[in-house]
Amino acid sequence: MNEINAPLKFDEAFDVIVIGYGFAGALTAITAADNGAKVLLAEKAEYPGGISICSGGAMRGARDLDKAFSYLQATNGGRTPDDVTRALAKGMVKIESEVIALAKTSNAKVETTQKAANYPLPGTETFYHTNITHVPGYETQEKTYPHIMARPSANGWRMFRVLEDNINQRNIEIRYKFSAERLISTDHRQVLGVRFQGINGAQKNIKARCGVVLCCGGFEANEEMKKQHWEKSPVLTATSTMNTGDGIRMAQDLGASLWHMWHYHGCYGFKHPDPDYPVAIRVKRLPDWFPGEENKADVPMCWILVDQHGKRYMNECTPYTQDTSHRAMEFYDTSTQTFPRIPSHFIFDENGREMYQIGAPTYNQPGLGFSWSEDNLQEVEMGIIKQANSIEELSAITQTDHEVLRKTLNKWNGECDAGKDGDFGRPPGTMVRIDTPPYYVGEVWPVVSNTQGGPVHNAKQQVMNVYDEAIPRLYAAGECGSAFGFLYLSGANLSECLITGKIAGQEVSSLKPWDT
Repeated sequence: MNEINAPLKFDEAFDVIVIGYGFAGALTAITAADNGAKVLLAEKAEYPGGISICSGGAMRGARDLDKAFSYLQATNGGRTPDDVTRALAKGMVKIESEVIALAKTSNAKVETTQKAANYPLPGTETFYHTNITHVPGYETQEKTYPHIMARPSANGWRMFRVLEDNINQRNIEIRYKFSAERLISTDHRQVLGVRFQGINGAQKNIKARCGVVLCCGGFEANEEMKKQHWEKSPVLTATSTMNTGDGIRMAQDLGASLWHMWHYHGCYGFKHPDPDYPVAIRVKRLPDWFPGEENKADVPMCWILVDQHGKRYMNECTPYTQDTSHRAMEFYDTSTQTFPRIPSHFIFDENGREMYQIGAPTYNQPGLGFSWSEDNLQEVEMGIIKQANSIEELSAITQTDHEVLRKTLNKWNGECDAGKDGDFGRPPGTMVRIDTPPYYVGEVWPVVSNTQGGPVHNAKQQVMNVYDEAIPRLYAAGECGSAFGFLYLSGANLSECLITGKIAGQEVSSLKPWDT
């Protein structure tokens, strides 16, 4: 053993160390504590919640285990082992009762709504949503968590309030601004503890008698990891600067295998004009629609996207726009050695400006305080959106050929009149003419809401090495290596956080301490 792998002296000792205090970390800690473990819940940020606290809050449940398994198996496209997929499906069948049990602590209201899955795959009809819709004493997000911003209908912060209430009822040690740096292990890579760095920069080696659970999310804010694992660049982060792949690197240090590193949940969005503003501004979310039921998509989308040549190239309103709409932006033109769709031009007109609020800031980041104006005019003054009185002015702003841009808009308006997007299949009910000056345009980039990739885990949430062997006493939960490998299921990452957190908490706290 060397000093890095196994220090001669630990500063403190716990049975279980949970790294990351979001949804997954919270339920991991709750479960381990309920199983009799002495738990340290370590969070490197100033406030808890991760990115899940800013989410819509709907958690995917399922009525039938076999149907849920069939759907998840199909949506993962053969990229996730069946036993892991089945464990997730089994958890979805139980998620409603789990949320109800947690909600009792806060006397919170739980509601369910029927909501089929996103795609016409086997078992889609078995799914539904569970939400926390009211927590007495915590009426608004602004007063409960003033450092975050979420859409008005969001319930993610309410679910996190319930989790906090449950944490506070238990004897769980919580530390903020406490960053995990390295896992401490034997030469045989059995995890013994964690090396942390505290607020004052002092290092602490803390023993984990039973094991460590990585609940610290993905790598949305790690620019180097994004460059190495994704083709398109840049991809802006939507919510927080805290998810920098710490758990992934620590697991790799012990030989962990990785999966799904290419896959992320995201859309497109604006940049704030202040270069120090750390996150992107996602565009307004419109309702999802189900393939084959395009006629039911009837909320108008007032914009189109064009590339740097002034041409449309995508359906701006994919079935699950917040998940996959970034994918069409990946094209790299080898003849010009550029990404001609990054940034793209987001174009609408005066009717669109008056229709609704275009941008939807979402963040868990103290000190920002930015909100988008209801009439979109503040953003024009700020320069996020630029105004043009004619197509010629619009082409000058976008630096595109005005005849190409005019042809693009004329074709679009004709397709709106005909009720059919012949090129990209956008649902007719979402199509809106762009013909009333002044015109407006903003640059948009691909935006990552959360990554799905990370260390491979088995059905017990044990982190696996490159030889498909479990790394002793190391577990992962939530989005630190999500099971979703190809097409995401809306609301399922939140369910996955709770399901895998419970599994990991139970498994790690059941181990015999290594120092006895």
